[in-house]
Amino acid sequence: MNKKRVRWIKRFKSWHKWPAIIISFLSVLFAVSGIVLNHRPLFSKVDLSRQFMPSGYTYQNWNLDAVKGSLEWSSDSMFVYGKTGILLTNKEFNFFKEFNDGFPKGIDNRSITAMAKAKNAEVVAGTLDGLFRLTNTKGWEKLNLPVENNRITDLSNKGDTLLVLTRDYLLKSVDLNHFDKIQLPAPINHKKQTSWFKLLWNLHSGELFGFLGKLFVDLLGVVVILLSITGLVHFFYPKLLNAEQRKNTTHRNTRKLNLKWHNIVGYVFVVFLMFNVIAGMFLRPPLLIAIAKAKVGVIPFTHLDSPNPWQDKLRKITWNQAIEKYVVSTSDGFYLLNENQQIIEKPNCMQPPVSVMGCNVLQQVDSTNYIVGSFSGLFSWDIVSCEIYDLGKNKPLIKSTKSGRPISGTMVSGIVYLNNANIWYSDYNKGMVQVTSKQRFVKMPKSVKNAPMSLWNFCLEVHTGRIFESILGGFYILYVPLAGICMLIVLISGFFLWYWVYRLQKKKQ
Repeated sequence: MNKKRVRWIKRFKSWHKWPAIIISFLSVLFAVSGIVLNHRPLFSKVDLSRQFMPSGYTYQNWNLDAVKGSLEWSSDSMFVYGKTGILLTNKEFNFFKEFNDGFPKGIDNRSITAMAKAKNAEVVAGTLDGLFRLTNTKGWEKLNLPVENNRITDLSNKGDTLLVLTRDYLLKSVDLNHFDKIQLPAPINHKKQTSWFKLLWNLHSGELFGFLGKLFVDLLGVVVILLSITGLVHFFYPKLLNAEQRKNTTHRNTRKLNLKWHNIVGYVFVVFLMFNVIAGMFLRPPLLIAIAKAKVGVIPFTHLDSPNPWQDKLRKITWNQAIEKYVVSTSDGFYLLNENQQIIEKPNCMQPPVSVMGCNVLQQVDSTNYIVGSFSGLFSWDIVSCEIYDLGKNKPLIKSTKSGRPISGTMVSGIVYLNNANIWYSDYNKGMVQVTSKQRFVKMPKSVKNAPMSLWNFCLEVHTGRIFESILGGFYILYVPLAGICMLIVLISGFFLWYWVYRLQKKKQ
């Protein structure tokens, strides 16, 4: 073996050993949390107490998505709903009573995305797993919907007709017994494209290739755990033995067998692991900024290759009587849909900024004016005059051609709307903030403050690194890209070590 290759082998051994020891524990966290994230319904009943989590995960002033919206029930009562479920209160918010009987067990199963009144004042609630109707005897009762993906993104009304928006379709019903499933038409000059963010998201989870793709990514998670454990065993095992034990044949064979399977598993899956790591790095800032608005063609025969142009894109909907059109928020921006759902097109004006995570608030305040909220801020938008006012900064929005951060300092997750004089929005970090009301929103009841976190949401915080913010401060945003770079160094150096040291030696023998 020439001297140059020997020098490179020494370098690769150093690059493989020390970063691997550092990253092994974090790699196991990535793997375990990723497997849970891939199977949300399976783990939806498992809750964790917030008592043992960093202080940033304690509910304060209705933050952390505790409030998504409100619904008037009668002249003196209303519902406030969000990630912790539904609360019954009055318009003065003098009391709060939990109103969650009938929902399946688990805080994740009572995460409410929208509420509305149907015909005859029947109340319905949309969740991550379907549509529920309020009954007099059983509490909340699940309704059957003619769609595979039951995740409800919005509920609204057009006269006596209830509008139910899922991630993929618009459903219409008058009596809650029958739902018309409507696939929205493709917009003018439609191109079969998706965002780089969604493509990499689906690739990282494996969903790009359907359920089997998700199972394969789960297998990659198991591979990461095996590589981490066998790698640590290879490094620490000899240090736990004395000189006599190291000479023992059994111990030597055990170490060789451990290294053999470490190498086999590593070289078989190294390319797949590298692609998965790179895809994950681009799903978090700062690399996310580079792809947040970029588009790419849909890969044929994948999960994203659907005849439905709006698959997984629909977010909010409302009927506007003044212009006699539906206003629809999608992951591709805002659209206007005519009454018979035949033509959909973008408004002929500038649109308010909406985060890549989607629109969380679309509240009509007069005939043509809306409050629009997302993690990109809170805005007042007139869809006729096209005027946009930044309510967070209290000034008109100035159009910019530069790409900014995917989130802003005002991270809007919901709204409580009584009338134009009493509006509060929910900031994910700060909690309830006045928009027009002169009064602060009331204090949280104990049922909200002590609400648990779902295992799925906890794993999301671990997987994205946000759980380490209390330790790293603002630098936690670099956790994913730096961990990704470290994992790539370990994978690449490990492959070359296997090829140069073990593979070539085996060929010579």
